[in-house]
Amino acid sequence: MPADRVLDTDSRRPGVTDLDVAILGGGIGGLATAAFLDRAGIRATVYEQASALTEVGAGLVVAPNAARVLRRLGVLGEFRRTAVQLDVGWEFRRWEDGEVLSAENLSDACVELYGEQTYTVHRADLLGVIRGAVPDSAIRLGHRCVDVRSSEAGVELEFADGQIRRHDLLVGADGIHSIVRRTFAEQSSPTFSGMCAFRALVPAADAPAFARRAAQTLWLGPGRHLVHYPVSAGRFINVVGFAPAGEDATESWSATVGIETLLAEFAGWDERLVSLLQAADRPGRWALLDRAPLSRWGTGRVTLLGDAAHPMFPFFAQGAAQALEDAAVLAACLADAPERPARALRRYESLRQPRTTEMQERSHGRAEVNHLPDGPAQRDRDATFTYGDPLVANGWIYGYDVDEAVAGAPV
Repeated sequence: MPADRVLDTDSRRPGVTDLDVAILGGGIGGLATAAFLDRAGIRATVYEQASALTEVGAGLVVAPNAARVLRRLGVLGEFRRTAVQLDVGWEFRRWEDGEVLSAENLSDACVELYGEQTYTVHRADLLGVIRGAVPDSAIRLGHRCVDVRSSEAGVELEFADGQIRRHDLLVGADGIHSIVRRTFAEQSSPTFSGMCAFRALVPAADAPAFARRAAQTLWLGPGRHLVHYPVSAGRFINVVGFAPAGEDATESWSATVGIETLLAEFAGWDERLVSLLQAADRPGRWALLDRAPLSRWGTGRVTLLGDAAHPMFPFFAQGAAQALEDAAVLAACLADAPERPARALRRYESLRQPRTTEMQERSHGRAEVNHLPDGPAQRDRDATFTYGDPLVANGWIYGYDVDEAVAGAPV
């Protein structure tokens, strides 16, 4: 075990509290919550409906704010084994000819500005690293929750096989279709955004050289944009394209389409990009549904976390990062006031809601900006790349520090 994982018992605080926390959902946010609670000396149990811990969706970006959380958890060293450290990030290209509109040298700038690097990683690799920070005894697989109940004394979870489990607190980290959100948070119907996302992994050996660089490249075009970057220690290229959604698009990360559908969406784009898409296998496609920010994440001994609390469009590549931040803040709030757990949950929500709401709202505007048709507005947008610095402009995202946020709020 690498030294910087710091997962030995001396790094935890056993016996700090008798609190017993249930976490519904074994994704990145749920496991990170369990890991941070374990390090704080708080007992947690993760209930996952699947028979194995897996992640779909291929790649994601781990920006400095997320890397800082992984370092805080003690797993950054192991994470770096399969992650790709970006040398170039936010390389914007024009759809038709690949003209480079802007490029950023991340290797130096990220550390100088925010103290951490930016990485890309396969979701399954990140999940595996976080899983290694959670005790085996804390994970229950094959548990599909069908009902949740709460009282002043605690919470009850009822599962499909008839089991009922009781805990002091419940954290709903069960994604966009969260049963916890449906039961305890305000109800709002999702609206169809009119967009869908395609995702694919291309073996690096089959990808053109420009796609194998340690860069996050964004191609902007009329009504569409596409992002690609290497993952899995450079063995694969993650490709995500956004386009108008057809009538048969569904909100499912397991839905797939033929490669010809993806190629048709980006027909006429730069031939180098098309060659990358031609090397993809069977792409996934899912519809992007829009959900308004919640004003309340829970009540009493229940709260939400990650996509269950704040699903957002992926245009800032911050979905997983915000779940990691949630996990660290939640554990810190409970550790500060274990004798007042319900109040600690409300404190957690008050610390996280303004930030995640702003992230949700700002993500809306990115689709319109990225998908401008060729013309005066598009040329004005492209001109801003010559003097704008996205790394500095997004400092409110990347400079976030969990310890500072928690320390500055009353207990």
